Amino acid sequence: SGAQWFVNAVKQREDTMMRIMQCIVGIQHEYFIRGDIKYLKPMVLKNISERIGLDISTISRITGNKYADTPFGLIFLKKLFSEGIADKFGEVVSNKVIQSLLGDTIGSENKMNPYTDQDLVNILSLKGYNIARRTVSKYRHQMQLPTAQIRAIWA
Repeated sequence: SGAQWFVNAVKQREDTMMRIMQCIVGIQHEYFIRGDIKYLKPMVLKNISERIGLDISTISRITGNKYADTPFGLIFLKKLFSEGIADKFGEVVSNKVIQSLLGDTIGSENKMNPYTDQDLVNILSLKGYNIARRTVSKYRHQMQLPTAQIRAIWA
């Protein structure tokens, strides 16, 4: 009957969501334990798709507008997905880790003499992350942080 079909569809949706979440928590275990963005591992839709055998579009649709309630607050599932960048040891870290470091560095700069994008490249390099200046600029822009000249004017 129509009602039985509906019940089965809802159950299947629940099962799919559970499988996807278990996979995400498996990959991001350290992050979920600590609640610190610095422990976020690179993860793209394809990683989940390959592990649980569902189409990338299905993973995208199911994680699309959903949040996870964690001990450290609500998390938009899409925020858990990120590309990876290799550090000087060849370890791949999430670009969200780089953005976090960038934000911390800008947050603690001398406001009268803020870091240029090239300064930020050099500082990240000293921390073991070789990032192009255009990448620093892109991340700064994504984080809605203005250029050094504008940050100096605001100081």
